[in-house]
Amino acid sequence: MFNNNFDMNFGCCQMNQNDMCCPTISKQECCEDPVYEAPIEKCIKKDFIHEIVHVCPIHTKVVNNHIYKHTYVPEYTCSEENVCTNYDDGCNCNKF
Repeated sequence: MFNNNFDMNFGCCQMNQNDMCCPTISKQECCEDPVYEAPIEKCIKKDFIHEIVHVCPIHTKVVNNHIYKHTYVPEYTCSEENVCTNYDDGCNCNKF
């Protein structure tokens, strides 16, 4: 209960070292314990932007295509062969 004689500048239920209420008033005249209301929850949404660097390797491969075009040029040669033929009428040694 509120005491009309209570000094508003002194404060309510300030405890001293002896666990006593305000020294100018008795314990029965002290303010009631505070009533705790249901808490109010406040939500704050924070956005954090993180820049992530991605390395994208690009490799250039050069393919050198060596094309060999085949051409054919005739090159004539000549060869000579000597063959020996023995013509023998047949030797008839008994005739002579």
